[in-house]
Amino acid sequence: MKYILLLLSFFLLNVGQSQIISERDQAKVEDEILQDRMNILLPTLMERTGIDMWVIIAREYNEDPVLKTMLPATWLSARRTTMLVFYYDQKKKEIEKFAIARYNVGDAVKAAWDMKKFPDQWDALVDIIKTKNPRKIGINTSVNFAHADGLAHTHYLMLMSKLSKELQAKVVSAEPLAVGWLETRTEREMQLYTQLVRISHDIIKEGFSEKVITPGITSSEDLVWWFRQKVTALGLTTWFHPSIDIQRSDSLSFDHLRSFSERPDNEIILPGDLIHVDFGITYLRLNTDVQQHAYILKPGETDAPESIKKAFKQTNRLQDILTTHFETGRTGNQILISSLKQAQSEGITASIYTHPLGFHGHAAGPTIGLWDQQGGVSGSGDYPLFPNTAYSIELNAATDIPEWKKSIRIMLEEDGFFDGNGFRFIQGRQTALYLIGN
Repeated sequence: MKYILLLLSFFLLNVGQSQIISERDQAKVEDEILQDRMNILLPTLMERTGIDMWVIIAREYNEDPVLKTMLPATWLSARRTTMLVFYYDQKKKEIEKFAIARYNVGDAVKAAWDMKKFPDQWDALVDIIKTKNPRKIGINTSVNFAHADGLAHTHYLMLMSKLSKELQAKVVSAEPLAVGWLETRTEREMQLYTQLVRISHDIIKEGFSEKVITPGITSSEDLVWWFRQKVTALGLTTWFHPSIDIQRSDSLSFDHLRSFSERPDNEIILPGDLIHVDFGITYLRLNTDVQQHAYILKPGETDAPESIKKAFKQTNRLQDILTTHFETGRTGNQILISSLKQAQSEGITASIYTHPLGFHGHAAGPTIGLWDQQGGVSGSGDYPLFPNTAYSIELNAATDIPEWKKSIRIMLEEDGFFDGNGFRFIQGRQTALYLIGN
């Protein structure tokens, strides 16, 4: 019995060449990364944005998206009203971290509330603000990024009512600081990201195999729930429900709307089908987002039709076009427009809807198109590209398939990293269709 349990443990904790570490070890890694981010990354971002004080306030179960990334691993939510204050001394180049709380917020932020002197938590907060006398007081309000708009209206009113008019005049949106914090990846995080993407690829590889799919029997919904169950069995979570799309030689067109909101339910997977998965995992506070394709061989076939393979290569080419336009300081809209223009010049019918990736699946940072906004995205599309940021390269290209008498869309999504000098896919990308059957 003990041997069987050991085998089961090994199966659940290993995917391909990647090992999923225990909950305890995950917490240790998450806290180490948080310390590194607060002590090394945060001062750099405060220097870059010119915000010398950052005030973050949230209540239990109504957490600011930024605050959630700053809590220790054993805090699954804020506690009562959690207040964090970061002050950057621009002369000394030093950062001070305060928790206006009854206790430390992990090892990273020490409690700084003298309850005898200040029975009211808000008075303790204002005292620190007055003492440090910052030039700018950043709060999490934002028009363009939900991730940076986490200060509740009630708390905003409370804060402003407690501040003098002189201090109120110093209050600014912390949007550039909040987005910078969320989008910037550290060296340690990128080491982990290799494992995350490898795990995602390995799960897709297994799902797109005869082990899981029996043509004529397995349905799209069967496959969707296999992916969900696989993630749970491995002790992981996902940030969105997976989806399976099927394209085949029939009279139905395949457009954006069908993929995003009008997908047929529970289709049986048949020989000759081109199937597509949209799938991602959450692990160690980071997320993946991957889309890949498989072809179901017909009896007598040993490979996918050349027209479909050509369509696949064309979408790989679109990936290359997009990523070569990544350059520090260029906005998401600039990258989008220049990439689409080049794709058009090469005869590619392209659609690009690439997004940042990190603490969130659809993360903060420059939006590079939306599937229904190919002329640019106001606000988040005007945000510039910074080094050390991760992206989900999400796009598609439409190609005519003569024998099907219609066009298909090869929809690919692979996770990559921009280091300021160039772009790389974190764990490679799909360059050939998975083949299932025979």
